[in-house]
Amino acid sequence: MVNPIPPPELDLQTPRDGGPGGSVSSHVAFRNLTVRYGTKTALDGVNLEIPRQSIFAVIGPANSGKTTLLKCINRTIDFISSARVSGEILVDGGDVYRQWNVYELRRRVGMVFPLPVGLPMSVYNNVAYAPRRAGLHNRRELDALVESCLRRAMLWDEVQDRLDLLGTRLSGGQQQRLTLARALSLRPDILCLDEFSIAIDPVTTMRIEDILRELKSRMTIVLVTNLVQQARRLADYTAFFSAGRLVEVGPTEKLFTRPEQQLTERYINGDYG
Repeated sequence: MVNPIPPPELDLQTPRDGGPGGSVSSHVAFRNLTVRYGTKTALDGVNLEIPRQSIFAVIGPANSGKTTLLKCINRTIDFISSARVSGEILVDGGDVYRQWNVYELRRRVGMVFPLPVGLPMSVYNNVAYAPRRAGLHNRRELDALVESCLRRAMLWDEVQDRLDLLGTRLSGGQQQRLTLARALSLRPDILCLDEFSIAIDPVTTMRIEDILRELKSRMTIVLVTNLVQQARRLADYTAFFSAGRLVEVGPTEKLFTRPEQQLTERYINGDYG
């Protein structure tokens, strides 16, 4: 049985660290992780560690298990009725199924999916919703938090004079950035990004990448991307997956310049996938 963990006080100044397993060098770890959807194996015996306060990229062709890996970190994989998970998933040294309260886990692990999912409420309330649920009701603090998150998502200048507008009325690219602002609103320890730039123009993408480089001093960022050059310019470490298996992982520059596996080299060079 999972032991409930009382929700922390919302700290707007400093990041939280530690968890049910205490402070460890690996922020996220997978031990012999296997995920099946019915008879289909999406991940097969994955062993992987993600260092704390780094940008960690996950690359690979379609259907290689990248998104499934992300969904395991905050247990959104649970929403898929056919999914069967075995092995261990550790966050801060604690097993996400045995030692973490799932609601607290999802507060600590922000998630941004490829297509924007705006809440049917104002731009302001899209960002303020989760902090309010966590107990933050001071209007001045909420205003400051909403502005900060929208600035980090490179959206403030475009919406500052229409915060009462329905978030679903924004353009697709703006809604995606609103989703990023919402994910940042609880100051997560881990931020998972699944093809975050798919609906965003290249100039804005580069500006958000600059923000992500700043954010990694306060959180761990796990980035799934099909853009290998995005992984190369942004990530400290990169893992390459194919057909549900971890093929190779290491410091990004080494993986791109001196890969140990021929399949990795073929994928990076565009000869495979």
